[in-house]
Amino acid sequence: MKVVLNWSSGKDAALAYYHLLQNSNYRVVKLLTTVNLEHGRVVMHGVREQLLDAQSKQMNVPVKKIYLPASPDDVTYKTAMQLALEELQKEDIAISAFGDIFLEDLRAYREQQLATLGMTALFPLWKKDTRGMVGELEDIGIEAMVVCVNAKYLDESFLGRKVDRQFLADLPANVDPCGENGEFHTFVYNAPFFDTPIAVSKGESVYREYGEGELRSGFYFLDIDV
Repeated sequence: MKVVLNWSSGKDAALAYYHLLQNSNYRVVKLLTTVNLEHGRVVMHGVREQLLDAQSKQMNVPVKKIYLPASPDDVTYKTAMQLALEELQKEDIAISAFGDIFLEDLRAYREQQLATLGMTALFPLWKKDTRGMVGELEDIGIEAMVVCVNAKYLDESFLGRKVDRQFLADLPANVDPCGENGEFHTFVYNAPFFDTPIAVSKGESVYREYGEGELRSGFYFLDIDV
């Protein structure tokens, strides 16, 4: 069955893809990624669009991009996503896969939205142990670096770190090993399903704040390029 994988450019999406490759019932034929229209960067991770293109090229899987304004409202997001999924349905794609691990509300939301289009949600990593997943990433050979951290949980020094067992040992106790609560985000630069590793150069780090009032949060981003 044809599958579109919601591709964040990070480790969880990469591990989900790896597991889908092991299942002969599914064939990932397209990646789906939201991109900031003004800055040409992957939403949330802040990675340059050309790095997303490099991943797609190394995987030999085309990427469909949904371009969104910097702070889209719910209606704008849903409309753009629906249009993209309707286009994918014309390619006989009826399954949308995600790298989510344990956030029940997010899973329910995705399932409900897809159901309105007659599509099925698939979660290859659901309820896996996130600590064990870090070891699995290292053993498989999926290499990812931290490109964004939530300043509430981690400091700037974690930017650029490779996600491996040593990284896991250095994480504070209140941080999920895979950053499932949004504590950090990553970029995958090498994987067993890449033709060759992506050689990236590390640039400057920047600090930005988002939200209002008590919901306002600060994030450190590492700028990387090819």
